[in-house]
Amino acid sequence: MQISSLFDSGNIRVIRAEQPDDIMLAINKDNQSDFYQWFHFRLTGEVNQLHTLHISDLASSAYPKGWEGYNVLASYDRQTWFRVDSEFNGDILTFSIALEQPQVYFAYFIPYSYERHLDLLADAQCSPLCELKYLGDTLDGRDMSLLVIGEPDEDKRNIWITARQHPGESMAEWCAEGIIARLLDEQDGLSRALLEKAVFYIVPNMNPDGSARGHLRTNAVGANLNREWKTPTLERSPEVYYVLNAMHEVGVDMYLDLHGDEALPYNFVAGSEGIPAYNDKLKALENQFKDALLMATPEFQDEFGYAKDEPGQADLTIASNAVGQAFECLAYTIEMPFKDNNNLPDPLFGWSVQRCQQFGEDILVAAYNVVGSLRT
Repeated sequence: MQISSLFDSGNIRVIRAEQPDDIMLAINKDNQSDFYQWFHFRLTGEVNQLHTLHISDLASSAYPKGWEGYNVLASYDRQTWFRVDSEFNGDILTFSIALEQPQVYFAYFIPYSYERHLDLLADAQCSPLCELKYLGDTLDGRDMSLLVIGEPDEDKRNIWITARQHPGESMAEWCAEGIIARLLDEQDGLSRALLEKAVFYIVPNMNPDGSARGHLRTNAVGANLNREWKTPTLERSPEVYYVLNAMHEVGVDMYLDLHGDEALPYNFVAGSEGIPAYNDKLKALENQFKDALLMATPEFQDEFGYAKDEPGQADLTIASNAVGQAFECLAYTIEMPFKDNNNLPDPLFGWSVQRCQQFGEDILVAAYNVVGSLRT
């Protein structure tokens, strides 16, 4: 029996693994940070043998509530990921599996590898509708890349989308992939109509270093990028620094920041009602976008979500607040679940790649609904 996490986004620590019915593991913290929750590892064992695994010390993890009602994801081929029934006792997550193949992979959510990220960029740049732009290097030396979809024009609206500021929230890049695929489909009438009115500036992965390192929430030096938007620096948060500079060069009429929530089993949005620049126009745009998304898909709801900020009390280090304030524009954080959408549960797969991608396509329906109202 062998356990390994020595691959892209791998993260696990073996405490004991002498017997297949008593495997004890723990999750490594993000570098220079106390955050931990993301895991991704491979178990090699005997076919048909029942293996029981325990992941320990979760009471001190980043989001202990996220383990309640959570079922581990597993895959034999790294393509199809299914849920394994799991139990959480307040500190230890336990799950068992009888191997159908010699090797099985486990992950907190379906991984989105750096190689797939590079494939996404390479494929997109081959479309006549898209231009790939290099913004700069991360602290580990990876590219910060921007996809510009559509023909820039001063009369068009500039719609920015960022994903995966928190690297363990891989559903965000799966969602971005769905958005990009639909926008680049020249036979899709909605996308063609959108690109007549807007240009999309998309950063599919804001945190490639943290993603490759197997981090939950931070970059290579322990910076939570979604708390760096007020004063980003090249030394601590070059990812935000480059993207924010590009935003100021181009302008922003709407901004969507894609995330995942560990605890809440729903898709929802968080607005910028607490920023000083918030007004009736922004409120109307938020409601228009939400109403359109509610009509577009039953995967979205507006009953469960985060508490709203009081007027003037928004945290301006957070991306959607900072951008909404700087450009006085519609700015939303879009959250997806690590578990499942409880309004449309799927016990076998939970919230899945296909649902992330489809949700991304549906987000464009809401974008089309508001694009004509973004600038007066």
